[in-house]
Amino acid sequence: MRKKYLSLLPGLLVLLLFPMGPTAQNSKACALQCPPNSSCVNGTTCRCTPGFISVSGEIFTDPLESCYDINECGPPSPVYCGISADCQNLEGGYYCTCSPGYEPVSGATIFRNESENTCRDVDECSSGQHQCHNSTVCVNTVGSYRCHCRQGWEPKPGLWYKQMNTICKEISFPTWTAPSGIKSQALSHFLNRIQDLGRNFSSASVLNTVGDLVQETGDLLETPGDLKTLPFSEQHFVVPNLLFGLENVLRGVSKALPKGSFTFNSSAGIELSLEVQAPSYRNITLIQKQTKMMLTWDAVRDSGDSGLAVVGLLSTPGMDRFLAEAPLVLDAEELTTLHETHRGLLQETSHILLSDVISAFITNKDTENLRSPVTFVFQHSVTPGPREKVHCVYWEHGQNGSGHWDTRGCWVTRTRDNSTTCQCSHLSIFAVLMAHYSVQEEDSALTVITYMGLSLSLLCLLLAALTFLLCKAIQNTSTSLHLQLSLCLFLAHLLFLTAIDRTESKVLCAIIAGALHYLYLASFTWMLLVGLHLFLSARNLTVVNYSGINRFMKKAMFPVGYGVPAVIVAISAASRPHLYGTSTSCWLHSEKGFKWGFLGPVCAIFSVNLAFFLMTLWILKRKLCSLNSEVSTLQNTRMLTFKATAQLFILGCTWFLGILQVGLAARVMAYLFTIINSLQGVFIFLVYCLLSQQVREQYRKWLKRIRKSKAESEKYTLSSRTMSEGCKHSEISQEFC
Repeated sequence: MRKKYLSLLPGLLVLLLFPMGPTAQNSKACALQCPPNSSCVNGTTCRCTPGFISVSGEIFTDPLESCYDINECGPPSPVYCGISADCQNLEGGYYCTCSPGYEPVSGATIFRNESENTCRDVDECSSGQHQCHNSTVCVNTVGSYRCHCRQGWEPKPGLWYKQMNTICKEISFPTWTAPSGIKSQALSHFLNRIQDLGRNFSSASVLNTVGDLVQETGDLLETPGDLKTLPFSEQHFVVPNLLFGLENVLRGVSKALPKGSFTFNSSAGIELSLEVQAPSYRNITLIQKQTKMMLTWDAVRDSGDSGLAVVGLLSTPGMDRFLAEAPLVLDAEELTTLHETHRGLLQETSHILLSDVISAFITNKDTENLRSPVTFVFQHSVTPGPREKVHCVYWEHGQNGSGHWDTRGCWVTRTRDNSTTCQCSHLSIFAVLMAHYSVQEEDSALTVITYMGLSLSLLCLLLAALTFLLCKAIQNTSTSLHLQLSLCLFLAHLLFLTAIDRTESKVLCAIIAGALHYLYLASFTWMLLVGLHLFLSARNLTVVNYSGINRFMKKAMFPVGYGVPAVIVAISAASRPHLYGTSTSCWLHSEKGFKWGFLGPVCAIFSVNLAFFLMTLWILKRKLCSLNSEVSTLQNTRMLTFKATAQLFILGCTWFLGILQVGLAARVMAYLFTIINSLQGVFIFLVYCLLSQQVREQYRKWLKRIRKSKAESEKYTLSSRTMSEGCKHSEISQEFC
């Protein structure tokens, strides 16, 4: 037996050696040590196994490289498993599964590609796989589900609507707090009835509750009892609080209403329209007998609530008897426009309510700044007159508990004889109010004085400018300053007379307003330079050589006199060009303090000139006390004193009267301002020309020349006439001869 096995050994050895030959050769060829997840190709190359890759690619030669897993589910080319399916990566591979909320129809939980996808939605509600609280109703969604509150229920505080963990509670009747400090039996009886409705409230009886609320409010307004005898301040406090309280209760209990449109009426004429709907993109319109409200879903929707939304419109015809006498506060811009339209002649306003007082509310309590404005259309029977204007107003609470009608955030878009369309950026208590403006008629006497005075000033300024320009005996730095002042005032007055009311073209009117702004500012700047020169002259009265003062003034006067006004006007025009020109005159608009671009520099120049005047008087007083009997110096000092006093009056005080046109003395100040300011050119010609001895002497010389020239002309004419007559006599005598 042993021999038998021994005889098989050679054959077994041959079989074992046969496969070892090639393997030995391959092992010799793959002496390279390949990293994990790879195999040897030859002695210098390795290959990553499927599902892995190296930095160099599938095949690499660097023994230090390694093969890492390919994420087939990620970029750049993720595997697409089909709709409602997710790709799951594995080390060296991947697989597809249905997304949460879906299940495979085939029963295979794992598949490889889109063609094997059989995923479909799982109805968690019918299958009992949901986790909704028993206070909610499960509603299936694609791939998931939501827990809705039952009708008449709402989420508990701190929980969101339509979530998987939503827990709801039954809607309760909101608390209605009575106004503090008000003693009224009618109001107490009303609040007791409201408390009874609250105690008996249930979501099933919400329609009856809303109807009772409207009826109780109507009964109170129809028979107000002692509410009508309360002082106006208390009425203006109680009645709006009554409406806001009713609005708050209606907003709360209306959440128990089903989807749809509802209308409630009381015997007193109160009308309530409610719209309850789910989220949508269509507009919402509520129409009543006298009012219509239109708004978009964006204005209604609460960012944290996707449930049913409530939009309400409440009309209260009897509310006007309590709020008609409430004060009206106009928007600042509208008030400014009104005063400019009537050129400061507005005396007082009175107003009446044209429409019913309405209250508009929505589910979202944050209605201060709506995403889009709400549109109201009010019907009324009164047509506004020429001095009457319609305003869209809302009720604004005051700090003292009372309130007033306000126009901020509301504007009129269209008004007709019997209707007015308003838009508001917030929700509150609204109404249409017609204001009657008592306007003082324009004083024709002031107009006549203005035109006559400015015309006379133009003539005097022209004469003064010609005098300063042609009278060589008085030409110096002072006359140069007065020449520029006269030219600026002449151009400003001329433009004022001819173009102040050219408001037909807005562009032209803005250019005229800018030119007037510049010319009057330039006039005031030259007034400042005249005051400075007068002060320097008084300070250097005893100095014989004035060359230093003259050099300084000659270098500074033109850049300052014309450059500073140009900079101020340029800044004003660049910042707010649309405020040049108003609806009634080509001047600066009062909006946003724009007029201070003129009044600010004027007040500053007046203050500086007043300082120069006081310092000049102080210097001259000391000079008069120290003077000897030298007549020329005494006369010069007295002349400077007179000029200082006259200059302050001409170049400052006349304009200061314009600021004092307030109160009872406004009319008197208006006359003084118009008379004195329009005769400013006359004062300049009188003080600096007619009262100057040198100018008077020059005028006498010019008059003598004119008379002499006239006499010579008459003499020449007479002699010519005599010679012609002599020639005629000689011709006649020759004929007779």
